[in-house]
Amino acid sequence: MFLVFGSNFLAVRLSKWCAKRHKCVLVGLASSLPIEESLDDCEIIALPSPVELSSIPLIDHIPTAILYLDDDALIDENSLDKIKMKWPETPILTTVPLEGDGIDLVSIDDISFAAMKDRIRSWERRASASVVENYLNSIPKGSKVAIFCHDNPDPDALASGLAMLELVEKMGLEGSILHGGLIEHQQNRAMVQLLNIPTRRLILDWEVSDAIKESEIIITVDFHRPGANNILPVDCIPNIVIDHHTVEDTVAADIVLVRSEFSSTSSLVTSLLMSLNHQISTKTATALAFGIKTDTLGFTRDFNAVDLRALSWLNAFVDREIARSIEIPPRSQETLESFSNALNNRIKIGNNLFAPLIEMPNRDSLAQIADFLLPTEGIDTVVVFGVRRGRIIISARTKRRDVHIGKVLSSRWKDGLAGGHRELAGGQIPFEVILDEVPMDLEQASIEALEQITDDLKLLFTETKED
Repeated sequence: MFLVFGSNFLAVRLSKWCAKRHKCVLVGLASSLPIEESLDDCEIIALPSPVELSSIPLIDHIPTAILYLDDDALIDENSLDKIKMKWPETPILTTVPLEGDGIDLVSIDDISFAAMKDRIRSWERRASASVVENYLNSIPKGSKVAIFCHDNPDPDALASGLAMLELVEKMGLEGSILHGGLIEHQQNRAMVQLLNIPTRRLILDWEVSDAIKESEIIITVDFHRPGANNILPVDCIPNIVIDHHTVEDTVAADIVLVRSEFSSTSSLVTSLLMSLNHQISTKTATALAFGIKTDTLGFTRDFNAVDLRALSWLNAFVDREIARSIEIPPRSQETLESFSNALNNRIKIGNNLFAPLIEMPNRDSLAQIADFLLPTEGIDTVVVFGVRRGRIIISARTKRRDVHIGKVLSSRWKDGLAGGHRELAGGQIPFEVILDEVPMDLEQASIEALEQITDDLKLLFTETKED
């Protein structure tokens, strides 16, 4: 049984809701109760005037919970104390500013503020979706749309690119998913193969230039800054930018959808499709669900209600058999070698673990190694790094709540060379940024760059303070 004390609309609305779940009794002043409201299945004790608690003919059952919403009905000097004495084990929820053991105080102002923020965000999502839809509808049918992912795209970027491809093609446009770097991680390769994601890798500058010239629309997913870990020229201004990362500077584009309240770009794109009532395909839903899962590390990393909302919607369309096949792909012998090198070369300084790789045939093994090492006893931060084509590639993880590891890296290597989230980050640092003078011999340059960045990282993380 729920017992509600109150004579206002909030009391009536909560009583109606409670009555659908269990028996409910509403106690209030007859003169104040909004009697025009229908209260089916709810017992009403309408008092002609305020009385003492002891004089109310309440039933003998112990309430499941008591909702104390105003002081109008009772004249006891300490009415809440009387209620607690009568039902000492029953939890009390109140909007009246009172304190005490077993009392949950709910601030109406806080509730209103939170509800209004949620409503504004929902309008913002619908408005953003409409802006994107109208923008794409203004483009002549059959026009080309280039959807750019960041270099070496991860599941979040691949899924977001696939979803935008599906959307633009449904609108009569010709889309393509483009990226630089390689898709090397076993899960990423399995995702592309099993879901038939039509990606195209661009290598040469003229390929990028031609793709831009031939496209009426340029969309970026999972990044917002051209030239920073992506193949777009620095001076390129995309038409639509869709990203969930925190933005430090102004983003240049016709439409900017950068929403840091989303923990993945896949969640943001899913919200966009939901607002457009898009009939999503099974393969796109599966990709987006996997993108959300990987960027939140199976919801063990920071995530928000909007991410859960997106995943709940996708859940009905996901192909679980394909999802399982993507999650557990075969591990290559090269990756095992990388694990072995990292374990043998690891350096522990305090709670930090550094793992330099002399040889790194597969750059995406870095993330796997970092995720593997982070649960090590006595370790709260892991940085794995290795040489790759004239650059040092970094993958970092932390469990510390007082440090934003993406900001730590970006503070040392600016201009988009490094950065990321609070708990995971990475970077690609050219030799010429690391060394004052780069040796002509590539092997010697690699050794010196690896030694120097090892020293830089040790200094950077051992001196890191609370952000």
